[in-house]
Amino acid sequence: MKNLNKHTSTDLPIYQLYIHPFDVSEMKKDIWCDDPVPAKLTIEKKKLNVDISYRGSHIRKLKKKSYHLRFIKPAMYRNSKEMHLNAEFKDPSLIRNKLSLDFFSDIGVLSPRSRHVFIKINGKNEGVYLELESVDENFLTSRQLPSGAIFYAVDGDANFSLISDLDKEVKKSLDLGYEKKVGLEQDEYYLQEMIFQVNSILRADFEKEIEKYINVDKYLRWLSGVVFTQNYDGFVHNYALYRNGETGQFEMIPWDYDATWGRDVNGKYMNEDYVRILGFNTLTARILDVDPFRKKYKALLEQIMNHQFTVEYMKPLIYELTSQIRPHVLMDPYEKGNIDQFDKEPEFIIRYIKARTKYLKSKLYKLD
Repeated sequence: MKNLNKHTSTDLPIYQLYIHPFDVSEMKKDIWCDDPVPAKLTIEKKKLNVDISYRGSHIRKLKKKSYHLRFIKPAMYRNSKEMHLNAEFKDPSLIRNKLSLDFFSDIGVLSPRSRHVFIKINGKNEGVYLELESVDENFLTSRQLPSGAIFYAVDGDANFSLISDLDKEVKKSLDLGYEKKVGLEQDEYYLQEMIFQVNSILRADFEKEIEKYINVDKYLRWLSGVVFTQNYDGFVHNYALYRNGETGQFEMIPWDYDATWGRDVNGKYMNEDYVRILGFNTLTARILDVDPFRKKYKALLEQIMNHQFTVEYMKPLIYELTSQIRPHVLMDPYEKGNIDQFDKEPEFIIRYIKARTKYLKSKLYKLD
């Protein structure tokens, strides 16, 4: 999806959706139904036939809905089969998700591209949305990456453990918590084998053996991104797994990062010490138990704190994004009444960066 660039333009693309009133009523009747309805989408005078449904879990209850679109005719648009449109309704800045995904990309993590767009449904303003690139085979080909399997972490059982995060019982299957997006049946075996090995490799052998299954450098970069942005759910959820078909190693891909930069899933203030420097989940604990890996993680944190996670680096990006979408926020029926808070969010995020940096520096000794 090459049009979803990190760099912003002076205006937002306008996406016009046309859905039959009967189908609108059907969607509203059962917000938990994943069955799509037909719609027409117009982007820059190009007309597309699509299927549309609500997306997300708890966010479906909110006034401003998020949507999943699948292209029907043509079946591909901008090298993609589908489109995710996030309302970002609980984030008063509307930029945290994009800010996070771009940050991950900047520190060397595979990350979806995104851009803000303005949605109209049946001629009525629906507001500012974040269009997210789908993590699928096209995600790989657009980056000239080897083909491989992609799994979505769909619930807390994607915790790299033999024990369920949901009921605290031994898992009946090691691929619980994952949904295969791309891949073959044998890739499910590779996923289960990786999770088994994460839990069963002897401590003395872990440093050498784990590299057969996990790209540790990429994992530590991903871990750094989660720790800096402070996405509490990111350790057992809010990610995808990519198994590189050439190396056989798994890599992490972030997803849904609106509850970050000092605010939680409800948009409430989150203390800068909420997520510990050591992170969470079984794989993280085992990797950081290895002295060379832990030292590498510390060096990575220090490097990022000196370059990307700084006010000097982030402030222009924050203000560029908010300046770009502000005129459209004033036309958003769900957001325009909160413009005063929207205007305060850039400084809120900057204060968070300062406070989080101070906290993490005070905890670096734990990695010695």
